[in-house]
Amino acid sequence: MLEFLCPFGASYFTTAVAGASLRCGAMRACAIGMDAVGKPHLLDRVRQAIRPRHYSSRTEEAYVGWIRRFILFHKKWHPADMGEMETNAFLSELASAKHVSASTQMQALCALMFLHKEVLGRKTEWIEVSVRLQRPARLPVVLTREEVRSLLGTWTAYHG
Repeated sequence: MLEFLCPFGASYFTTAVAGASLRCGAMRACAIGMDAVGKPHLLDRVRQAIRPRHYSSRTEEAYVGWIRRFILFHKKWHPADMGEMETNAFLSELASAKHVSASTQMQALCALMFLHKEVLGRKTEWIEVSVRLQRPARLPVVLTREEVRSLLGTWTAYHG
């Protein structure tokens, strides 16, 4: 017999074998990856929303990672209890303190938009990042006529 303390306030529950029926229904839900209401945990719900859309496993891994970081950044608040201010704070922190690239910040934004729209069922028009990184401007390299002649001269000397 094993005894465990239930995190939902019930006293102890006992089971002879792991996976057998449990006295505390809430603890049984915990044992199989569900919350007290009987819904799957949030990150499991994210995975369940991604898989039917045939996203790659790497995208799933990245989205779950960003959502986990978002929750931990806000000291484990549930995203359903958070809104625009918390999302902007997280994305702005990535830009200012973590010094991530613009594409990394965009990936985090996409993960949070997926969470709000597809998992939590919210509209995502309100997500507007206050500190958005810009991709660096790429200037084309243009050679002068003399530089082109010099390059062609060395090229024809070797291959000519």
